[in-house]
Amino acid sequence: MKKILFKILKTLATKILKKYRPLVIGITGSVGKTSTKEAIYALLRGNFMVRRNIKNYNNEIGVPLTIIGSKSGNSNIFKWLGIFFKALKLIIKKDNDYPEMLVLEMGADKVGDIKYLVDMVPCDISVVTAVSKVHFEYFETLENIISEKGEIVKHLKTSHLAILNSDDPNVMKMKTMTKAKIVTYGLTDDSTFKASDIKLSFKENNIGTSFKLEIDGKVIPVFLNNVLGSIQVKAALAALAVGISLKVNLLELIDDFGKYKVPPGRTNLLKGIKNTLLIDDTYNSSPISSKAALNILKDVAIRGSGKKIAILGEMLELGSYTEAGHQEVGAKASESNIDTLICVGERSRDIVRGAKEQGMSEDNIFYFATNKEAGTFIQNRLHENDIVLIKGSQGARMEQITKELMAEPDKAKELLVRQTIDWQ
Repeated sequence: MKKILFKILKTLATKILKKYRPLVIGITGSVGKTSTKEAIYALLRGNFMVRRNIKNYNNEIGVPLTIIGSKSGNSNIFKWLGIFFKALKLIIKKDNDYPEMLVLEMGADKVGDIKYLVDMVPCDISVVTAVSKVHFEYFETLENIISEKGEIVKHLKTSHLAILNSDDPNVMKMKTMTKAKIVTYGLTDDSTFKASDIKLSFKENNIGTSFKLEIDGKVIPVFLNNVLGSIQVKAALAALAVGISLKVNLLELIDDFGKYKVPPGRTNLLKGIKNTLLIDDTYNSSPISSKAALNILKDVAIRGSGKKIAILGEMLELGSYTEAGHQEVGAKASESNIDTLICVGERSRDIVRGAKEQGMSEDNIFYFATNKEAGTFIQNRLHENDIVLIKGSQGARMEQITKELMAEPDKAKELLVRQTIDWQ
């Protein structure tokens, strides 16, 4: 039944694209896809009719549903029939309000996923954020992951554009995989869009990230309100690269960053109980994204006598990289000068091991089997001005701990990931 559904959705999506011919911006990578998608959408929606994936609609079902403009029918046959009818209506009768651009996040859990998506939805602009050992259980080698992610640039024509993260050597290998024009972004000197002097800072009592944008010999200051860390800065750079390629004025694009809101669960800054701050990064986790999150915690300024606390859950689907990946994160936690490390879930014992081996005091490291135990423990240890990072894989459900620590848990449905009925 699933194969039949895939075929129907692919056929309908292909016919809709052929009829309306929207410009397609595809985004893939091991980390940072959703933040990049949201940043691009924020910068384009003031100038164009744009649609982007909702939720995690980045696979064989979610991408065609985005093209159709519908939510999933889940297990309800009547809802699926309604979706098919809506698609047929779009094909038969022209909808003048159909978007002129689609911003599509494309995910890959196994070999062949990206090729399937770009065969269905060829891109005009492709963005690659980063490549690392995510879903390693299914890909087995890093080379397989690079090849799979590279499918998003391999199919591009010479008139198209590939936007690559210059800080990631695995991404830069894709320069030889495409005929398209290449634009780069990152922190390296030869980046087309370069960020420098990145700081977590306060502006008019709002915490955020400031940086200097260097492009074509010009240096322009940028402040991202309530946005933390270099991953979000890189998302902003990729969005600027897209906007400039579409002839939008640079200063107008920078002003439009005021519309950019970090998606729930991606280094989102929330108010915590006892006048604390929470860095909610609970959407998903991998060694590379965990290290980036720990860098944010390391760099953020503490007020008063506050302390830095990291609550780290398991990282899943790492296959043979599981033990080493968790130990690397533990070592990074030790190097980040945090005050307390709390690990949750069986696999996170290797985070504990990595932190101890790197020299972190056992008195500052705590392990719990469940989120409930960890949440109760940390509530009793929090003090004013503490800053708490919470991170883990989807299956670790670390947002449950965030909810326990939020100053306004009644806003959980609005601010946290996985708050719908099917996740409860």
